[in-house]
Amino acid sequence: MALLHKAEIRPSKLELLSGWLPTLSWSSVSSGTEVSRVAAARFDDPAGAVGIEILLVRAGDGPVLQVPLTYRGAPLAGAERFLVGTTEHSVLGPRWVYDACGDPVFASVLGDVIRTGAGQAAEEVHGDGRVVVRQPNLVLLGSGCDAPPVGEIRQVSDGEVTRIGTTAGTLEILRTPSSPAVAGEAVLTGKWADVETPLVLARLTS
Repeated sequence: MALLHKAEIRPSKLELLSGWLPTLSWSSVSSGTEVSRVAAARFDDPAGAVGIEILLVRAGDGPVLQVPLTYRGAPLAGAERFLVGTTEHSVLGPRWVYDACGDPVFASVLGDVIRTGAGQAAEEVHGDGRVVVRQPNLVLLGSGCDAPPVGEIRQVSDGEVTRIGTTAGTLEILRTPSSPAVAGEAVLTGKWADVETPLVLARLTS
C-alpha cells in the first residue's frame, strides 16, 4: 500500500522535470518547454521509507517519456548525479527527488516486481480527516521469471535505454516506451489511456 498525503508541493514534480529533462542526452525536451503528466503509478518500498513512482510525461506534442522517481526525506549518499531537485512538502517537509535509476531501493523493488509478476501498489490518499483509495491511471505488471533478486548497483549507463548494472543482473529502463512485450522476456509493462496493448517499460537481463 502506497500512503500518500493531500498536500502542496513546491516546486511541483513537473516544474522540477521541466528544468531537469532538457539537460539529458536522451531527452527530446527543449529548455523552456512545459512538461505535462500523462500517467503515473506507485510501488511500495518494503521498509516504508522511500516513495517510488513510475511517471510518464510529455513535453508539448513530443513522445511519452518514462521518468521513474524516488522521494526521500534526506539526501542519498553518493547519488548527487541522479538528483532531480528538492521540494517542500506541506506535510512531510523537505523531500529529495531522484532519478530512480540511481536509487538502490528502486532497483531492488523493480527487480522483485518483474521476477514475481507483481503490479503497482494500491494508493491511499490521506487528508482532511479522510482516506481515499485512488485508482492509478497507469497499470503496471511484471511478467514473472526465474531469476535471482538483483544485487547492488555497480554502474548506471544513461541513455534512451538506461541500464542499471547490478551484481546479479541488469535492469533496462526504456525512456521512450513504444514496443509490446515479446514472449519469454522478463519485463515490466505499462498500460495507460492512449495505449491498447501494454508496452514494455523495463527489462531484466542476466
